Amino acid sequence: MTKRSVSTEVKRNDGRAKHGNTPRHVAIIMDGNGRWAEKHGLPRISGHEEGAKAVRAVLRAAKEAGVKYLTLYAFSVENWSRPKSEIDGLMRLLRRFVQKNEDDLHKNQIRLRIIGRTEDLPEAVQQDLAGAMERTAHYSDSQLILALSYGGRAEITDAARRMAARVKAGELEPGDITESAFAEHLYAPDIPDPDLMIRTSGEYRLSNFLLWQLSYAEFYVTDVLWPDFREADFQKAMKAYAERERRFGDVR
Repeated sequence: MTKRSVSTEVKRNDGRAKHGNTPRHVAIIMDGNGRWAEKHGLPRISGHEEGAKAVRAVLRAAKEAGVKYLTLYAFSVENWSRPKSEIDGLMRLLRRFVQKNEDDLHKNQIRLRIIGRTEDLPEAVQQDLAGAMERTAHYSDSQLILALSYGGRAEITDAARRMAARVKAGELEPGDITESAFAEHLYAPDIPDPDLMIRTSGEYRLSNFLLWQLSYAEFYVTDVLWPDFREADFQKAMKAYAERERRFGDVR
């Protein structure tokens, strides 16, 4: 893959191409916290702390742009292999982020949701997340989805297990397993697939993120490290998306 933004295609409900519109769902791989910290001669946790500021900036920009769903890759299943000190710092930062920003979620009527194997998170983190999700569950205008202890392969595996259990219980026949039926067993089946996937820090890989859902998303890659990513950078991604022609596999 060459170092440029990669255009693919995603289908809308009416099956027609969309051109020049705001994406309904934006997914972001927030990459570069460690490199930012190293660049500034700081510990890695400082990069994560600065990255939290970028999250707040992007929340504002997405809301202003009219994005309805924003999914952030916050902590992968692979991240559990990092040093315990870094993981502990990340968990403390996550709790602090939820506690400090819940007022903004209410102010902007944003629903918080979590996808991933959340049972692997520390109990205190689970409680904070569960409380914030419950208190924002009635909002329908916008949603912030945090991918925590998340992996695309893990999600697909978990969905396959759920379907297999239903087949074993006699609730499904093997012939009933279609793409749409399978998708209903993913972590958040009611959320539409991302229209746009942004990755920071110049890396060109999916890193096990939303492997099923990103099949037809537009990709936008920027060299900006995540802690430096702000509203203007988000707006550049929106502009690039709006300029793309999406045919959904059809000819012109």
